[in-house]
Amino acid sequence: MNIYRTFERPILSLAPMEEVTDTVFRQVVASIQRPDLFYTEFVNVEGVNSQGRDKVQQRLQYDKSEKPIIAQLWGIEPNNYYYVSKFVKDLGFDGVDINMGCSVKKVVSKYNGSGMMIADRGYVKDVIDSVKEGAEGLPISIKTRLGWDSYDLDWIKFLLEQNLDALTIHGRTATGFRSKKVLWSRITPCVDLRNELGKKTLIFGNGEIQSLKQAKLYAEKFKVDGVMIGRAAITNPWIFSGNEGIPLKESFEMFKKHILLFKDTWGETKDFNVLKKFVKSYIYGFVGSQEIREDLMNTGSIKELLSKVEALT
Repeated sequence: MNIYRTFERPILSLAPMEEVTDTVFRQVVASIQRPDLFYTEFVNVEGVNSQGRDKVQQRLQYDKSEKPIIAQLWGIEPNNYYYVSKFVKDLGFDGVDINMGCSVKKVVSKYNGSGMMIADRGYVKDVIDSVKEGAEGLPISIKTRLGWDSYDLDWIKFLLEQNLDALTIHGRTATGFRSKKVLWSRITPCVDLRNELGKKTLIFGNGEIQSLKQAKLYAEKFKVDGVMIGRAAITNPWIFSGNEGIPLKESFEMFKKHILLFKDTWGETKDFNVLKKFVKSYIYGFVGSQEIREDLMNTGSIKELLSKVEALT
């Protein structure tokens, strides 16, 4: 079943974010108001096929409350893409997304992520074809940007010609001055190109969406089929509910739930300091919040962090 075809538009999703959108955070968001789709953190296909696979495969852990969920892959070798795509299908994922948008230097330097834009197109096609073959009928999507250092409709055209099920376009380039500002108006020509080519690929927009209201407004204004929300969900896990001004007691209780779920899920296998990324998600916007955040950021263990949050509730 093609999961992308089962939703009303606009299709809303939580963006894949490194050391943020693990199963714990996705379950927290789902318990408040889930989006239509979840994506995993970035999963390295070489890592899944290495001696350190156990650590990498944590990124593929999910709970049934998170379905439908898409596995996002990145890496180098087409063969590894094939085997990992086959693996995630067996794990019950609802689709595979290929990361062609990450602009971190160590990723790009090996023609991964947004480096795919300047790689040989034959190689990129081999990666896509390997994922299609390995995923055996699961919907295939790509997350990318508007171009490398300039707006590049030829890159978008190439991707559309691969007959993808969905294409998420971040409204920036990977490098250069055009990477500094999101321009949703530049995503619309990509939609128009899709229509001109007669392709059925759904196009989602991404970049600096701050609220549910804005997401729906932009979907209509810029003619995209869906919107992917990223960083704003970190500062506001309630974003898909459309609620604003969350009562402090509810916010504190949700943070406690987040910590306990992290503890139960990962135990000692993951650094508890990852939780500190979410302090501002729950402790924000009231008198004294900065001092409380500073105190929580100085904790040395999950037990100490939990104790301090429980004192707030």
